[in-house]
Amino acid sequence: MFVAKVKSDIIKGIIEVTSPLVNEAKFNITAKGLSLRAVDPAHVAMVDLELKNSAFEEYKASDMELGIDLDKLSGIMKLASAGDLVTLEYDEEANRLIVKIGNLVRRMGLIDTAGMPDSKVPHLDLPAKAVVKAGELHKGVRASEAVSDHLSLNIDKDSFELFAEGDTDTVNLKLPRDMLLELQSPGKFRSLFSIDYFSNMIKPVRSEDPITINLGNDNPIRVDFDIAEKNGHVTYLLAPRIESE
Repeated sequence: MFVAKVKSDIIKGIIEVTSPLVNEAKFNITAKGLSLRAVDPAHVAMVDLELKNSAFEEYKASDMELGIDLDKLSGIMKLASAGDLVTLEYDEEANRLIVKIGNLVRRMGLIDTAGMPDSKVPHLDLPAKAVVKAGELHKGVRASEAVSDHLSLNIDKDSFELFAEGDTDTVNLKLPRDMLLELQSPGKFRSLFSIDYFSNMIKPVRSEDPITINLGNDNPIRVDFDIAEKNGHVTYLLAPRIESE
């Protein structure tokens, strides 16, 4: 059984977080809420998302897996206005997800989850941590997109820094400790990442909200933030680009 009523913005948020990496996702449903974990086809990035039942206006569920085509769901959700309530219901007989927005009803065929992998979150030793206002990161990334396809992130004991270098131009965003919400670093750490992936990862976060970044030297980055008024959480992992000598 799965019947839930939720604000459209929350479903749109799930799609925005997940769809840059995959077109299809396996949703794990329990009485406590839903979760999903997905890795992009190139195995460069992973998303791990959890949404508590408290994020919903109404929620009744037993344990199950739902394979959902995110492109289809996104198409339906484009018809919902901000603040609209959306009802989701699993039709076991037809193996469909029934989506209701006002008087509109869409019965959506589900994907067999048997072929969908169960990805595990790897344990990473990432010694540096910075908590940054999303708005600052958005500015730095937007400026970087104009000059390069990759950027470096740097954390030391005094600051967090974003740097991008193109053929003729550079972009630098340096935030000292007093402009950060939190900073922990036993030394200097730096890794290089694809701007496209990193931009998609932080795009869903509102400017005033915090983003936690965990970093090592030439290691994957871990990015964490809350969603759905802190009733949900997202973790991204992104593999580094290794510079050629």
